[in-house]
Amino acid sequence: MKTVSLTTPLKEVDTRALKIGDMVYLTGTVYTARDLAHRRIVDLLKKRVAPPFELEGSVIFHAGPIVERTEKGEKLVVVGPTTSGRMEPYEAALIRHGVKAVVGKGGMGGKTGEALKRYGAVYLIAATGCAVVHAETVTRIVGVHWWELGMMEAVWALEVERWGPLTVVMDSKGGNLLRRLYTRASGRLPRIFQSLARTRS
Repeated sequence: MKTVSLTTPLKEVDTRALKIGDMVYLTGTVYTARDLAHRRIVDLLKKRVAPPFELEGSVIFHAGPIVERTEKGEKLVVVGPTTSGRMEPYEAALIRHGVKAVVGKGGMGGKTGEALKRYGAVYLIAATGCAVVHAETVTRIVGVHWWELGMMEAVWALEVERWGPLTVVMDSKGGNLLRRLYTRASGRLPRIFQSLARTRS
């Protein structure tokens, strides 16, 4: 395991070098996107229409930020990861069109995993319950796309400075840290149940 600092737009040679368990700090622009934004992006791609932001080398953050709109512009209040599994039907298409890192929580499925391998991308987990801390790494709001979807569903372009640590949970080699942990934990259950049975008797 290693700790690396990367700057957007990400290069495939760098994301392919990452392995599960590595810790990543990101600097540059990341885009928040939840269910509705993913659906709209995929619909545009199907029509061969580019979204209003660059996907090549980009970082997609599964998050719905809280933003205060003031006379001086938008001010980020908090931003934390949302459950990534909801984006499983769409994520492979984004990765196929250039996304190199996806950040969220809870892991993703096989379709996304295959896309990560094929296109050299990674899935990272951001610490939950730390929305204020994540927001502190955002130096400015670059812009917002599709405000009509609502504050939390819109795509926010956020400029971050050493955002992390983010943990590589799915890499481009087929590694899946959550699946490995689940397998290990499941293997220990029989012994745990036996121990409990002896205690009760």
